[in-house]
Amino acid sequence: MNRFHFDHCDTSVSESISDVGISLVSMEAEIPEVLYRGMKDFIGLNPSWDQYQLLSSAIAQFLVQNGCTDRAVTERYLDDLFIRSQVGAPSGKLSS
Repeated sequence: MNRFHFDHCDTSVSESISDVGISLVSMEAEIPEVLYRGMKDFIGLNPSWDQYQLLSSAIAQFLVQNGCTDRAVTERYLDDLFIRSQVGAPSGKLSS
């Protein structure tokens, strides 16, 4: 399989996460060690986060900032940005 190939999601982009429930897709990726250490350090300092939430939040932030207009992605980005910041956790940014 080509590394740029993604399976098409059957969920309509007009439906939000709360409308369809949360469906999960398992993924495996190689990342630079410096990012892994940063993620591990961040999670160690912020117990309300885990690796799955951090990666999901980072992907949502990237997609929104690069023009994604999918309502569910935008909802995830905004939830992480505002809800997590209210409980004292940083808004999805890694510290080094």
